Amino acid sequence: MLAPLSTAVIVVSVGVLLVAAVYALLDRLVNDGLLAALALLEVALIVQAFVGVARIGQLPAERATFAAYLFSLPFITPFTTLLAIKEKTRWAMVTIGVGAFAVAVMTVRLDQIWGARG
Repeated sequence: MLAPLSTAVIVVSVGVLLVAAVYALLDRLVNDGLLAALALLEVALIVQAFVGVARIGQLPAERATFAAYLFSLPFITPFTTLLAIKEKTRWAMVTIGVGAFAVAVMTVRLDQIWGARG
């Protein structure tokens, strides 16, 4: 994987998590700024998926786990965003926060698998 890309994904997802936590505490709903951050995160996840697919042959082991994480990551952000737009309570922000946390953790795991290559 590309270290700068993975770092960017982690930083943006943690930023979205923090904003979602503040919005949940203040009982605010999704706004355009948060949607823009989620769109940026989604673009980064799609780029990461393409880079990972191009380099998956270089992994000696755990290809299935790597591929599963890689292909499921781009679906988390749109699903949590749609749920948050549909839900009109503070739980909308909790949903986005949990999705952002999952993206950060799964990206760290992708880096661990990639770093374990021979």
